[in-house]
Amino acid sequence: QVQLVESGGGSVQAGGSLKLSCAASAVIFNSCGMGWYRQAPGKERELTSTISSDGTTSYADSVKGRFIISQDNAKNTLYLQINSLKTEDTAVYVCAALQRNSDYICDFAYWGQGTQVTVSS
Repeated sequence: QVQLVESGGGSVQAGGSLKLSCAASAVIFNSCGMGWYRQAPGKERELTSTISSDGTTSYADSVKGRFIISQDNAKNTLYLQINSLKTEDTAVYVCAALQRNSDYICDFAYWGQGTQVTVSS
C-alpha cells in the first residue's frame, strides 16, 4: 500500500509563499499523475492542480498564476509552490495519486492525510 505524506504547511501572512511537499513511499504502479486538493471549513473539497505522468499541468481558475505544481520522479515527491497567498487559501491541502484502473480510467487511488495552511491578513 502506497503512503503519501505531506509537509510544508504552516501559518503565513497574506502575500507570502509556501512550498508543500508530498512524499510517496513507493512508485505507484500504472500511475497517470498526481494532484493537490484543498478542503476549507464549510466549503467543498477543491481540486487545485494536477500534473500528469507526461508533466502536463492544470490548475483551477482560483489558483491559476499563483500555484505551481511540480514533481521530482527520482525522489517520488510532489510539490506545490503557493505564491501571493490569500486568506481564502486557508485550508487543509491533501495530495492524491492517480492510478489507471482495470478499465484504463485514471482515478485518484491514494490520498495523504493533509497539511494545514493558514493565511492571516
